[in-house]
Amino acid sequence: MIRVLLADDQPLIRSGFRALLDNEDDITVVAEAADGGEAVALARQHLPDIALIDVRMPVADGIEATRRIAAEPALAGVHVVILTNYGLDEYVFDALRAGAAGFLVKDIQPADFLHAVRVAARGDALLAPSITRKLIDRYVTQPLATDAPAGLAHLTHREREAVTLVAQGLANDQIAARMVISPLTAKTHINRAMTKLHARDRAQLVVLAYESGLVVPRT
Repeated sequence: MIRVLLADDQPLIRSGFRALLDNEDDITVVAEAADGGEAVALARQHLPDIALIDVRMPVADGIEATRRIAAEPALAGVHVVILTNYGLDEYVFDALRAGAAGFLVKDIQPADFLHAVRVAARGDALLAPSITRKLIDRYVTQPLATDAPAGLAHLTHREREAVTLVAQGLANDQIAARMVISPLTAKTHINRAMTKLHARDRAQLVVLAYESGLVVPRT
């Protein structure tokens, strides 16, 4: 059963999401929050698998709530998916750097939304296609100058290859086929790279891949 925490300051929005999620046999909503501070407190109390957090809320916004959740070792199993009406670049980068596992716009179709929850629960990175394009475009036009992660030099050749394919948006099965290895081996390479780079999840791994220059977007 996938346990979900909903955080949105609009009760009607929360009710709609809850009705959709609770209708699924493998998903249950364990708590609802009306602001970011309450979301963090409820995450500590209920330890959900997924925290669906609106980016704009009172007390603490979705980015700050994500940052607080990601900073607590006891909440390492909580995957945060940011929800917003907007597709603005600054939110994408702030959310991913804060530790979000995904970023979805609220005009997503119900079936895609449910798929997103299940993908995030598996620990996979999740970005709406429109957000992914913004992410890539940002690095093409405005590459960010940051120091390379300390663990980058310790990646093996195969781990670097796997990270590059993750950054291109490929799933484990696709990465395995491209590298001519088993899906389990592909997952092992990715997990080891995440450990060496201190990436919380695949979403942060993608950001690190671009920021470090390991992956260079095509213009």
